[in-house]
Amino acid sequence: MAWEPAGGVQIAASILDADLGNLGNAIRRLERAGADRVHLDVMDGHFVPNLTFGPKTIRALRPRTRLPFDAHLMISNPARYIDEFIGAGCDSITIHVEIGEPIEPALQVIRRAGRRAGLAVKPATPLAALEPYRGLFEILLVMTVEPGFGGQAFMADAAAKIRAARADRRLADGPLEVQVDGGINVGTAATVGALGVDVIIAGSALFRKGRDMAAEMARIRGAADTGRVR
Repeated sequence: MAWEPAGGVQIAASILDADLGNLGNAIRRLERAGADRVHLDVMDGHFVPNLTFGPKTIRALRPRTRLPFDAHLMISNPARYIDEFIGAGCDSITIHVEIGEPIEPALQVIRRAGRRAGLAVKPATPLAALEPYRGLFEILLVMTVEPGFGGQAFMADAAAKIRAARADRRLADGPLEVQVDGGINVGTAATVGALGVDVIIAGSALFRKGRDMAAEMARIRGAADTGRVR
């Protein structure tokens, strides 16, 4: 699936902090509030110390919205389940470079299915870990918190990694989409926008009780776009 850079920063809204008993309604709220994508944090309790949901839940949610589904697989053995996530309707699938199994075959399966393949790096993982996979992925997801739980504080020292990824045009075979995930709110959106990211993943900032989701999303987007044009 081809991708071209958007004019401004896109928002992939994570449902990690939504009401898990009513995810269909949460996704409809995100769509009405102006989200560009739905971000799906899949965790197995092994690669990260948390459990969320899997492809069956995603398949059930797929008819509830036309927004693209952006899956982030924080699981130890993604290759075993890639076909299920493709069948569930995920438009892009990102796996972690730190897993202990071969990565290239999983990326190739995603690409052959016509979906966008991504690699994610934890805060302590250098960009050098991506070298063996140049040209095999279109999305780079830079974690600015330790993966596993929502609501963590943004790690500012990730800035150097994001800048380096933005500068390295050889990482992808075509336009590279740089995503950032962790601690994104109005206060940090301008920072990542100024680093040139394409997509910011926001979750806990949108689902706080009593908060106007549409207004908060607009504030985050505005701060990121303002930072980007400085």
